[in-house]
Amino acid sequence: MNINGNTVTLEKSAEEVFTFFSDLNNFKEIMPENIQKFEVDGDSFLFGLPGMPEIRLVLKEKTEFSNITLGAASSKLPFTLAANINEIKENKTEIELKFEGDFNPMMAMMIKKPLTKFVGTLTENIGKI
Repeated sequence: MNINGNTVTLEKSAEEVFTFFSDLNNFKEIMPENIQKFEVDGDSFLFGLPGMPEIRLVLKEKTEFSNITLGAASSKLPFTLAANINEIKENKTEIELKFEGDFNPMMAMMIKKPLTKFVGTLTENIGKI
């Protein structure tokens, strides 16, 4: 299952955006308002939202100034969440979130709507940083 967020344009350089996403503490700023738990531990963070199990995301890959990819710490729900960063010109950068998960059809049907909403909220909040 793939979910692509809208592309967001920020008045920042790709380096600034990459640096922001490289610090996992900053992910709290783009989480939904109703977040109940957020804890950073080294190269991972744990978050909890109402009605969902807590999820731990681990920093899987960083490509300087162009991509940050997080992945699920648990193999029960294998997925990645990537922030693709594209500098259009100096101090103007586009960001697109891309969620990719490998779920059985029943699970995919149950979680597609809340995940789409979650990716949409993250994307919307990125526009505010």
